[in-house]
Amino acid sequence: MKMTGAQAIIESLIQEGIEVVFGYPGGTILPTYDALFEKKDKIHHVLVRHEQGGVMAAEGYAKSSGKVGVCFATSGPGATNLVTGIADAMLDSVPLVCITGQVASSLIGTDAFQEADIVGITIPITKWNYQVTRAEDIPSVIAKAFHYATEGRPGPVLVDITKDAQMGMLDYNYKKHKPRISHAYDCPDIQFIQIADMLNEAKRPLILAGNGIGMSNAENDLLKLAEKATIPVACTLHGLHNFPSDHELFVGLLGMHGNYAPNIMTNQADVIIAIGMRFDDRVTGNLTKYAKQAKIIHIDIDHAEINKNVKSYIPLHTDAKYALTQLLRYVQPNRHEQWREKFKALHNEEYQKVILPELTMQKDIIRMSQVINMVSEKTEGKAIVVSDVGQNQMAAMRYYKFKQSKSHITSGGLGTMGFALPAAIGAKMANPDREVVCVAGDGGIQMNIQELAVIKQEKLPVKILLLNNNYLGMVRQWQEMFYEERYSFVDLVNPDFVALAAAYGIKSRKVSNPEELESAVTEMLASKEAYFLEVVVEKREKVFPMMPVGAAVDEIRLS
Repeated sequence: MKMTGAQAIIESLIQEGIEVVFGYPGGTILPTYDALFEKKDKIHHVLVRHEQGGVMAAEGYAKSSGKVGVCFATSGPGATNLVTGIADAMLDSVPLVCITGQVASSLIGTDAFQEADIVGITIPITKWNYQVTRAEDIPSVIAKAFHYATEGRPGPVLVDITKDAQMGMLDYNYKKHKPRISHAYDCPDIQFIQIADMLNEAKRPLILAGNGIGMSNAENDLLKLAEKATIPVACTLHGLHNFPSDHELFVGLLGMHGNYAPNIMTNQADVIIAIGMRFDDRVTGNLTKYAKQAKIIHIDIDHAEINKNVKSYIPLHTDAKYALTQLLRYVQPNRHEQWREKFKALHNEEYQKVILPELTMQKDIIRMSQVINMVSEKTEGKAIVVSDVGQNQMAAMRYYKFKQSKSHITSGGLGTMGFALPAAIGAKMANPDREVVCVAGDGGIQMNIQELAVIKQEKLPVKILLLNNNYLGMVRQWQEMFYEERYSFVDLVNPDFVALAAAYGIKSRKVSNPEELESAVTEMLASKEAYFLEVVVEKREKVFPMMPVGAAVDEIRLS
């Protein structure tokens, strides 16, 4: 079948099952947009207001659905505006295919108008990237892009396509990419028997559940293993939605602002089985003091993560679902009652010193924790919560009680402010029947606030919850605790957010009185349209527990 390179791009996306693309048109990608016009009944294009919004919307789409997110951008500034989102996706293992236009092949290297070496720029932050200069190469390169984005540990890929390649003709034939060497993740049974023996004999076992659990659709397998052997389960930031928060074996969140019990008990466990997580610094704290008493079993699909930060007693380079399924064959029932009682005692201590005071309503102030807890109760823990970065993120992960997988969407590894609003758009496009709540602070939301226009244009009933303290809250907390209260450039003089939302045609309300909070949250969640709720929260609120930089996990502070 004869077609142009641009038509081949669109047809290849259709062959890969792509239904939604986020993007922003420009000169060098115009042939592809022209071809997309012919197929707009098969692929829905979301016109973002900034290319960064496009790639982050694609991330939200991918994270909340398990599908590949796709975004378009033109050359030069359009392509370079994708860089932060691509780096974000790389660290958080998000499958993306980013397609950028490029100047004509004859102009490459001449510093032509809007030319930038986006392939060179993104080499360190993509799993794979490629520049196409011939129309006939487009189908095979697109096929490879989707393969590399999803094979093994997912991640972003970028395909840069010159304008003349988009306009050239080819005989179109699309075949899914089949690598010459396929990765096998099977492991000998003896390894699973050895791990099961360790778990069966352990007196103080602990499961650390990461993002890889959800990526391999192993949530039920994790639950079965934990229940069979009665092993406490602690979750990473991205793993929070992979284990029911109301389950008796759920012991909380790991890391710098995680729960008290799992951090303390990490340095008391005798066997730790870490699944689909990478032992990043926010989880481990001081590596020289991390779990030295424990035999660590590390299961990860990315061999580069094995023994990178923490030395494993038994490393297992394999898929989480496969590993858990195999372990279930050999792990024996157990109780570990005394071990679990220690978690309960520490949890009660955190509850009395931190959680209860934070959730107790007062007459004159509203806390972030109270707002998130109220949203959690009213949505029964079943909404998709898309949080930004900062104190709002910590409050969301601590006080929203997740009851459903693929529900916690945030920027973890890169910590990208401005992530939440565009990512919530992507999450809603992927999950039109689920409630999507964007949680942001007054600093982060202004980094991509222009995407409110997309919410209006697409008629997306996204609920935007702004926790406003007129500060860069997390930076202020650090300055207060570690920089002798020298508040250097963290005060924010903000716009009238309600008026701003109204200017975009979005229903909005501002609340500062605790007595009005419940009615405002109820009104927001009941709305059939998009809703912007600004809640004025305590100006100098701090998020605890907190593990200071350089501290060990068991040196986490409650105040």
